[in-house]
Amino acid sequence: MKVGFVQFNPVLGNIDKNLERAEALIKDVSTDVLVFPELFATGYLFRDAAQLSSLAEPAGNGKIFWAMRDWSKRLDALIVGGFPERDGEKIFNSAIAVEPDANFHLYRKLHLFDREKTLFERGDIPLEPFEFRGAKFGLLVCFDWIFPEAYRTLAIRGAQVILHISNLVLPYCQRASFARAIENGIFIVLANRIGEEKVENISLHFTGGSIIYSPKGEILSRASVDREEVAVVEIYPDDALDKWITERNHLFEDRRPEFYER
Repeated sequence: MKVGFVQFNPVLGNIDKNLERAEALIKDVSTDVLVFPELFATGYLFRDAAQLSSLAEPAGNGKIFWAMRDWSKRLDALIVGGFPERDGEKIFNSAIAVEPDANFHLYRKLHLFDREKTLFERGDIPLEPFEFRGAKFGLLVCFDWIFPEAYRTLAIRGAQVILHISNLVLPYCQRASFARAIENGIFIVLANRIGEEKVENISLHFTGGSIIYSPKGEILSRASVDREEVAVVEIYPDDALDKWITERNHLFEDRRPEFYER
């Protein structure tokens, strides 16, 4: 199975331009799974709730979804990315994975970062893997990375590959994901963005460095910190079914949850 990421620099608030740029980047890609960053078509540093609301769309209906649906059909691949999801009066920071038949899987970011708490609702969808082409995938969004329980929950429930869409600004996640891959015996595809955004007195620099890890922590692909890049690698998802560390040590069977603090 081929999996890949798209690292690029969206323009805040310009959905049409961002979708056009994304389409150009993936024009000649051949893959089974392709992962875009968090909020890839809208940008991240929204001026206020009104601007965010003007860019939000319902899951499965809107410019962002329609583009992802078309890419998925054309590339015959699972297309994954982030968008501001409108659900009634609520707006979530969501990830969506779109299949070639337009079926989709939705996840809403559980752990909101900093200013996001003033704009988005906290996610309310359980951490459940889904199946595509015989492999089980889990979705995470950006700051979810700092909570190892999210990865562990998905892995215990059968996820072999974590698709992690991000707009990272802290310098830790790419390295921390090494441990998440090893401690759960899973593949991780981390798609991050590059560039800077400024609103009034707030400025953010996005760290790039999109990366793909094997269940043994091997780096299968790593992007630069400042360039738009697309990378695709071949993986064998069933490698993530082997949870044995030694002949006597199993990642999950050796757990002692009765001694862990909740």
